[in-house]
Amino acid sequence: MKEEFQEQTNQQQNEQQTSGAEARVAELEAQLEQARKEATENWNKYLRERAEWDNFRKRQERQLETRVLAHKKSLFHKLLDVMDNVERALMYQESMDKQNLQQTLRMFHWQMNEILRGEGLNPVPTVGEPFNPYMHEAIEAVESADKPEGTILEETRKGYTLGEETLRPAHVKVSVPLGKNGNNGAN
Repeated sequence: MKEEFQEQTNQQQNEQQTSGAEARVAELEAQLEQARKEATENWNKYLRERAEWDNFRKRQERQLETRVLAHKKSLFHKLLDVMDNVERALMYQESMDKQNLQQTLRMFHWQMNEILRGEGLNPVPTVGEPFNPYMHEAIEAVESADKPEGTILEETRKGYTLGEETLRPAHVKVSVPLGKNGNNGAN
């Protein structure tokens, strides 16, 4: 009897352990299923967010292209007005005297400068200014006793800035002290 009681107790313990293990396995399977469900939801959220980001980026690119195109159109309309004036002047060039032709050229020059200035393009200051390697390109050093070293004496090609950036440096001739123009004082 003792053995039967012992056997029943062992059997009950085994059943409890088995049912406890089965309960633990069922609990772990439920947690695993929940984790898989959350992973799937997170993956879907990630895919949606990525698609939204790609759409946003494409939309921004399209808007930028549209703005650039609109700006180009506006600039070309202004330039076409100048071209129309040039064509009209060419049609009447035979009947113009030298003074009228010069006046017409000055008008074209003024009109182009106004358009460029309106777009933010400004000439680089040169003659009488100190040489600035970020805005000027020295093409010749000229000996000068009356100007300080590094002063711009002459401009050979205009330079321009667009905002704060140098679009094209000005070609200039720069003063150097007498005897420093590459001959080292030897004549």
